[in-house]
Amino acid sequence: MAHCRLPFRITVIVAELTTIALLTLMGTSIARAADEPSKARWNVLFLIADDLNNMLGCYGYRLAKTPNIDRLAASGVRFDRAYNQFPLCAPSRNSFLTGLYPGSTGVINNRLMFRQIIPQHVSMPQAFRLAGYFVARVGKLYHYGVPRSIGTDGHDDPVSWEVKINPIGVDRAEEEPNIFSLIPGQFGGTLSWYASPKGDRHHTDGKVADEALWLLERCVRSEKRPFFLAVGFYRPHTPYVAPKEYFDLYPLAEIPLIKPGEGEGADLPWPALATRRKEEMAMSDDLRRQALQAYLASISFMDAQVGRVLQGLESLGLKDRTIIVFTSDHGYHMGEHGLYQKMTLFEESARVPLIVVVPGLTQPGSVVAAPVGLVDLYPTLAELCGIKAPENLQGQSLVNMLRDPTEKGRGWALTQVTRGRNGRQFFGYSIRTERYRYTEWDEGREGRELYDHEVDPRELVNRADDPSYKQVVKEMSQLLREAIRHSMPASGQIPHPPEKPLDYVPVLHAALSP
Repeated sequence: MAHCRLPFRITVIVAELTTIALLTLMGTSIARAADEPSKARWNVLFLIADDLNNMLGCYGYRLAKTPNIDRLAASGVRFDRAYNQFPLCAPSRNSFLTGLYPGSTGVINNRLMFRQIIPQHVSMPQAFRLAGYFVARVGKLYHYGVPRSIGTDGHDDPVSWEVKINPIGVDRAEEEPNIFSLIPGQFGGTLSWYASPKGDRHHTDGKVADEALWLLERCVRSEKRPFFLAVGFYRPHTPYVAPKEYFDLYPLAEIPLIKPGEGEGADLPWPALATRRKEEMAMSDDLRRQALQAYLASISFMDAQVGRVLQGLESLGLKDRTIIVFTSDHGYHMGEHGLYQKMTLFEESARVPLIVVVPGLTQPGSVVAAPVGLVDLYPTLAELCGIKAPENLQGQSLVNMLRDPTEKGRGWALTQVTRGRNGRQFFGYSIRTERYRYTEWDEGREGRELYDHEVDPRELVNRADDPSYKQVVKEMSQLLREAIRHSMPASGQIPHPPEKPLDYVPVLHAALSP
């Protein structure tokens, strides 16, 4: 039977009336929420770095020159044990921007984004748009192929943003022929670096800061309308390109050398070290120092751009009514366990920096020790701002921890990766509590790991088969399985993109879909 279609003009009018009704309902709920101090109509400044680990001064890394991020941490709450849900760009970013674990988004590689699999889900920025916020993005929020996709939308979601800006600097447009790489001509997934003679504002991240400041000035002129401004920096993602002055902050003679596998036990299951690369293992000591110097230089350069944006927020008079979030999409190895970059379930890859400032709510210099996940950001910001969020969000709200840093919350964080062998793909899952990290590869069939952070913070001794930890392993295995079940959709099965591409038309709200 043929479907009856309304005339185009009537369809548009119905859609407009539906939108007005939805926004009216949301406006009413927000007005009620505004009466509560914790749910005022805050602005949100969401700052995210790319491939940044915890090599920051505020996290105790003494070599780091990160004064702006350190000051931000001193002004709010630093989460000491924050973890991503999948240490790869697209799976992690799609996870925290939807408030769902990768097992529920279906995004487990860099080729997918959530709209291909769960198209009707309301993303975090989309929820703020529906609540009447001005929502804008500068730089990388969803996945980009860095550096090739710099200057484009990348794998973006048009429904999430009212305004989006894609800067491109000399690091992408001019300087690639000068970049050193362990594999010549490869940059995005290969250790590569360059000390540029050009200054900050010639580079992509400098332009990201410029555009963020321009948008903040626009927001000041529309004071009655709150904003959600997401600022995605590209550094310190490879290639580690930054102005030379940042390299000069880290003389090579002062750069520590991390030897591959130094002090590590020999009883690790093979998937734990599967991302070791022959070109990285073959690096000379001098190259290892150069790589770390370049990574730290890129962090300091990014830190300077964060400082510019934060200074602009303050000078424009917006600081006292703006929630600030600073984080990274995942952690990053710089030689630990003989590993570089990401995609492991060790602490260096799973852990991320997370700093949150809520004026009048957070106490300066507070530290939360309980484990949390990036998946917790969506429900937290929704609660703080009185935003209607989907009922199927899987993270916990961190608002109570922001008020009282001694709150324990859920007490664990879950991270997963994929591995493959003989044509078969399987998952590794790792759960982190305050004391332990416990990992199972393919439900234990490909090995298990247990690290006791009370005595082994570098995760060098696998105690999974230690008889004295038998009860701990049993309890952690049970907790891990409960966490995995929590990370899945109601069906209990990871959703997959359809064989035939979806006929998806971007609309602001699922209720308006044809």
